[in-house]
Amino acid sequence: MRDDIKKGVLSISEYAQRGTRRNVRRHHFSLTKSSPGQQQRHLPNASSPSLSDIIELFIGRCLIDLALSLRAASAPRDDPPPIFIDRDPEIFSALLSLLRSGCLPSAALRSFSKQDLIDEALFYGVDGRLRSALSPPPLVGFDAVLASTIRPASDAIPTALSAGFEDGSVWVAHGGQISAYDWSLAHAGTIRTHLDEITAIGRVWPEVAATGSLESPGLHFYDVSGGKHVGSVHWSDPGDPRIYKARVTAIAAGWSSNDPLYAAFECPHRENCILAVDPATLGPAETIGRQNGGAAKTASPGRLVHVRERGLVFAAAVSAGAFGYAGYMRLWDPRSGKAVWETSEPGGGSNTQRYGDAFSDVDVDREGSAIYKVCWRSGDVAVADMRRLGEDPWVYLKDKSATAGVRSVGEGVKSVIRCYKQQVFVGKEGGLEVWSQITEGEEGRQRNEDDVSAGATYRRNFVDKEEDVKRGRIGAMEACGNRLFVSRIGVEGVEVWESSDLSGAISIL
Repeated sequence: MRDDIKKGVLSISEYAQRGTRRNVRRHHFSLTKSSPGQQQRHLPNASSPSLSDIIELFIGRCLIDLALSLRAASAPRDDPPPIFIDRDPEIFSALLSLLRSGCLPSAALRSFSKQDLIDEALFYGVDGRLRSALSPPPLVGFDAVLASTIRPASDAIPTALSAGFEDGSVWVAHGGQISAYDWSLAHAGTIRTHLDEITAIGRVWPEVAATGSLESPGLHFYDVSGGKHVGSVHWSDPGDPRIYKARVTAIAAGWSSNDPLYAAFECPHRENCILAVDPATLGPAETIGRQNGGAAKTASPGRLVHVRERGLVFAAAVSAGAFGYAGYMRLWDPRSGKAVWETSEPGGGSNTQRYGDAFSDVDVDREGSAIYKVCWRSGDVAVADMRRLGEDPWVYLKDKSATAGVRSVGEGVKSVIRCYKQQVFVGKEGGLEVWSQITEGEEGRQRNEDDVSAGATYRRNFVDKEEDVKRGRIGAMEACGNRLFVSRIGVEGVEVWESSDLSGAISIL
């Protein structure tokens, strides 16, 4: 007989009249009825409802009573037959708890998979509430844990990462393919590109990726959701026949789909430039920073960051040789096409004690208006205030915490540095560390707001454990949506680090 109900042969009332309602579990919930044009709001039942304020939902094999705490005066008082919904009643109960309290019951997280909860939330139109409940807490580096590891199905060694627009999603480039993972880290799809190896990737739109390779020329755009190639950009100069087959060495994606995309191109004879791409047309807009590439100070950038708040593009290049590292940093103004600040290492600055200890990697903290670098020889981390750049703007961070010197992370050779929400994550041979700025007293707080380097105190903590280092050296890092994505050289998969639910809790013991 229950099969007849699913097929729509019998109505709910007929089903109840045949005496089968005794086999149905009854649940009682409260639901606030909204006015026309407003979204329904779900509240706990404050008082026992009358029979005239009850609506019945028949979900699966459960008869669920929903109490309407508000009802229009003109609404009919005759009890309608129960509304049949062929869905899982247990997950429905969990979603009702979510609407009441804003969080899921712990039993629901143990009993159902995340994808099952998402599918049911989409059906009932409460996926936004579920997304808020399942989102990780604010990322606190010293309290982060390895939450999960995502592994593509084939050729699972990552070659490039692209974090989403603060939604916690990530795109992983591997073996000429792009695998997309949504905000819940569920696999959203994989697309095969014409490139043998993708070494640079960025987001133009939420569904369009810009890709480049050191082995193949051109900047190529792929619709990750649709699985197709949607365009390409090549650097060319009709007046110079040498400009051809330029490869992409770095990509700087914007903060939104309205921001231009910047890509660094390099020709076979080492001449290079930065090309701005219009996100609306996926075509070249302007060329800035053209260089001959004949020396380390004019090499093609390997790191690009769009500093949107200041209307600038940060470019950096570094190379390793027999005598160590050498490179440069520049801030380009796309409107004038000129560099507004630059420095080169070794040789730049007046600190003779640091001569020869050039940077191994560099990143820009766009929220804090600061540039951070990690030195290759000493492994030290330094910061420069973008509002006070000069010949030698670097202030080297000193760890003043009680744990200083407890664990050694080695030199800064092949180190990776990334900034996220005024935290600096540094991946070294000896592990993953995080630097956080702390303030002491109102005076210190005011001074830090005026200058991110002068008078600031930093604390260093380790994100991983010593056994985590055995998995391999960190090759790339990206952060977004309160998640830190880490890939290791020659290791399959991408690690996802999140803060625990108890981060920020205050002990009362």
